[in-house]
Amino acid sequence: MDFAMPADLQAYLDELDAFIEAEIKPIELADDNIRFFDHRREHARTDWDNQGLPRHEWEQLLKQATRKADAAGHWRFSAPKKYGGKGGSNLWMAVIREHFAAQGLGLHNDLQNEHSIVGNFPFVEMFEQFATSEEQKQEFILGGFEGRRRTAFGLTEPDHGSDATHMETRAVRETRDGVEGWRIDGAKMWTTGMHVATHCATFCRTSGNDGDAKGITCLLVPNPSPGLKIEEYLWTFNMPTDHPRVSFTDVWVPDSARLGPEGGGLSIAQSFVHQNRIRQAASSLGAAVYCIEESVRYARERKPFGEALAKNQAIQFPLVELATQAEMLRLLIRKTAWDMDNTPHKEIERTLSDKVSMCNYWANRLVCEAADRAMQVHGGIGYSRHKPFEHIYRHHRRYRITEGAEEIQMRKVAAYLFGYLGPRKGTLGKV
Repeated sequence: MDFAMPADLQAYLDELDAFIEAEIKPIELADDNIRFFDHRREHARTDWDNQGLPRHEWEQLLKQATRKADAAGHWRFSAPKKYGGKGGSNLWMAVIREHFAAQGLGLHNDLQNEHSIVGNFPFVEMFEQFATSEEQKQEFILGGFEGRRRTAFGLTEPDHGSDATHMETRAVRETRDGVEGWRIDGAKMWTTGMHVATHCATFCRTSGNDGDAKGITCLLVPNPSPGLKIEEYLWTFNMPTDHPRVSFTDVWVPDSARLGPEGGGLSIAQSFVHQNRIRQAASSLGAAVYCIEESVRYARERKPFGEALAKNQAIQFPLVELATQAEMLRLLIRKTAWDMDNTPHKEIERTLSDKVSMCNYWANRLVCEAADRAMQVHGGIGYSRHKPFEHIYRHHRRYRITEGAEEIQMRKVAAYLFGYLGPRKGTLGKV
């Protein structure tokens, strides 16, 4: 058992830091682009008069950074080599994402819209594992990297969030002009990125009853399509917004638009969230570490009543507790990421889903506590937008709800712990 940082991973972190300093920081500091990261960030990023969507200039800046990172061989790091990536593991991605987030806000890594010079691509593995044809795989994976395809995720509904198996969106088989396909009717909520998406991966009930895990099918609906309507963009705690409510009225797609087996869509959704959850947990940990370290630094420099603020146990003890939790969580995240790398992708739900949920819900809670404590330690300036803590809190607070609310993830852990699901299923309580 070896807990040392692999030398090649440390070397890659150093390479990334050098790349950021040489190629990304100059862009961040040019043409007043710092407005997207300093106290003006929310206003600079948000087109208030266009439904609160991200400003075009903001999104173009992110594209400029990712193009540079792609040219340098970093952006596709986690993708398989056949798609231009390096086959980066979940463990390496967890370490990299913590490392980036611990550096604070910047063009190198801004998770408000999942931007990073080392990209997170859960859709790649989703299409790799579940595409119904090689053509579909090439179209959406390579097309995604080339900017020709961008897929939104349509699972949550206005009346159904955590209870996804009770979704009311329906798809029924229907032949049009001699082509077999599906007619879709329903609505989705929080379909992030629809303002730029070319397709929406729309999960529909195609058979079975409400609550059944089987009978949900994923259909790739082109955007725009007749009958698909973006009803409104929901303004959120952290702006800008790209999270709309979308309706489907007599929307038709051919069966070739199906992703994965008919009735097997829930496995696809679970495939998507596991990769996202472990990597997002690492990012939340990194942001928490940033808040803790900034608070320690400030407490040592600030001298009210002539003595360093850091001498007060009222300042020390809350930060000690946060630092302790961060150290423990780091080990769990990296161990879980390593286990994921050594488990067949389709077996992760059965064997590791509880550990992924532990990492995710605790990291999301920790970063919110760390950001709140940083505001308190910094006093008035911590509450202001001249420090990034309010932005970190507002952004990461969403993750205690999205991709599985913390209560749902705790329920998943309980199901594994008490033997209702997972490796212990049916074994506990027996004499």
